Amino acid sequence: MSHLLPLLVAVPLLGAALLVAAGRFLPRTAVEITGFAVCGGTAALAVVLLLDSAPPMTEWVGGWLPVGGESVGILVVGDGPALGMAALASLLTLAALAYSWRYFAEPRGGHTGSFTALMLVFQGAMCGFALAGDLFNAFVFFELMSVVAYALTGYRIDEAKAVQGALAFGVVNSLGAYALLMGIALLYARTGELAMARIGRGLDAAGTGGPDALVLASFVLVLTGLLVKAAAVPFHFWLPDAHAVAPTPVCMLLSGVMVELGAYGVWRVYGTVFAGPGGVPAADLTRVLVTLGALTAVTGAAMCWYQRHIKRLLACSTVAHTGLFLVGLGVLTPEGDDGVALYLLGHAGVKAALFACAGVLLDRFGSVDEHELHGRGRSLPATGVMFAVGALGLAGLPPFGTGLGKAVGEEAAGGPLTVVYVAASAITAGAVLRVAARVFLGLGPPPGDAAYETKGSGEEPETAGLLGRIPDTMTTVPAVLLAAALAVGVAPGFGGLVARSVNEAGSGGAHAVVGWTAHGVLLGVASALLAVALAGLAVVRPAWAAAPGRAEPLRRLQSGHVGDYVAWLLVGATLLGALALPGVLGS
Repeated sequence: MSHLLPLLVAVPLLGAALLVAAGRFLPRTAVEITGFAVCGGTAALAVVLLLDSAPPMTEWVGGWLPVGGESVGILVVGDGPALGMAALASLLTLAALAYSWRYFAEPRGGHTGSFTALMLVFQGAMCGFALAGDLFNAFVFFELMSVVAYALTGYRIDEAKAVQGALAFGVVNSLGAYALLMGIALLYARTGELAMARIGRGLDAAGTGGPDALVLASFVLVLTGLLVKAAAVPFHFWLPDAHAVAPTPVCMLLSGVMVELGAYGVWRVYGTVFAGPGGVPAADLTRVLVTLGALTAVTGAAMCWYQRHIKRLLACSTVAHTGLFLVGLGVLTPEGDDGVALYLLGHAGVKAALFACAGVLLDRFGSVDEHELHGRGRSLPATGVMFAVGALGLAGLPPFGTGLGKAVGEEAAGGPLTVVYVAASAITAGAVLRVAARVFLGLGPPPGDAAYETKGSGEEPETAGLLGRIPDTMTTVPAVLLAAALAVGVAPGFGGLVARSVNEAGSGGAHAVVGWTAHGVLLGVASALLAVALAGLAVVRPAWAAAPGRAEPLRRLQSGHVGDYVAWLLVGATLLGALALPGVLGS
């Protein structure tokens, strides 16, 4: 079935082209049905191929096979992790399209079908990046994914802040793409190859004494590009700005799968290209990823706690959980990889559901400001329940898939890193529970104003006007997403299936038995209880929760100026080089 792999990219792109050409002549219902059918068909194909992905499939697109050991064709790889990410991207895109069914208002100057077409291109680009077996085409899909994401983020072109957020997103991610391209060029100069596996063999053949300066430079540049996409600290500043202005269905994809693709890219590229004797030593990658991961988790959790703009708060929680993904990858064990895979799947459902609930608040009240919405959400009990359940999912409460992934990751990391897992998940979940208590229950005194905070009031709804009644699709979709996140943790044998798939494609380690342990359950419950305690303290003592003095340094860093973000990108690239340098000095 390997010949079907290219269809995961081709079908959404062809569907988008059809909508661009004919969308202006079709009624809105026909456009949305077409987009839904194309997206759903691609998702079904991804799932079918995933179930048939052992052994892994490869396909040279267009029949351009290697000749005499040299290749110029496009290689796609259909192993478990690649097809899993393609299926996740497709299913979340389907959920986002279902959420926006017949409600999303086109901006002035837009035409019917443009939003749906962009979403299909986004889906195709994400699938292409997940399946890419050579670095250059991974870069091509990386850029296609990015360009469409910029357009979707600034889709409301009649709003200045939407354009500003898209601009910051575009500048920072474009620089990350340039770094990735330069790293690919260095690897091509050394090996004359672009296919990842062939580059890895070329590096191993060129030298076995460890990385030299060229290999180190390529490693740092490639990693910089991928970590920008993953929104790891200090490359993360674009993410809250983009989420604050992006349409809700787009936020569901940005936090639910696009950021995770950056972490997936790190795992794929290191394991295939740099893991051999001519690449970067494992100890150096562990130092890089664990250090950056812990820094990202702690910084993201702190930023999340001090937000009142609900979409920014959720975006900062994504930064924190990205840090936990990087820590799990950085321990370089099969168990760590298994934990990340399960955590990622559960997080995708939980985070997309939380953004969907935030979108309900925006379209019902024209605000996503925690303070302004105090008590106004009482009329939305179903949304409030889902928001609170999503918060407990973020905390890693058993039996959510986030809890299972967190438990496996904590076991693999061990030691002080367990504290990072518990603290980051508890603080982010506590911030979301605080919002649920204040907005949907009206608990605590009305919070005071604070001039330094980024507010979420006065926002324009994404519908033609404020909604008097919430459409069924806008409540059904987050409910299904939360149920899916729960199923990751309770479906019999699912954890073992994910572990076998990841280990066969990656470390090749023994098939670990992945399941709930008493230790993991206790830590998950502890994280949830700590989150509840933090939320309760914030409601009872709002002045303590606001803490303007403690939040001031974080506010200054998230300045909103693109130049500052570019400077931090350069600092991050330098930090990566410094963390990886001991491997060169010792070789």
